[in-house]
Amino acid sequence: MLWSDPPDEPPEELRDAQDKLRRMGIVLAIAAILGTILLAWR
Repeated sequence: MLWSDPPDEPPEELRDAQDKLRRMGIVLAIAAILGTILLAWR
């Protein structure tokens, strides 16, 4: 890798979007688990 090469890090907007998608996935997984528990409980 040359000193003139651009850094391999993704841009700030892409990192923010990835963080939001990761958080949304966690929230959806928790909601699915809670929904399954509630449906099984009834």
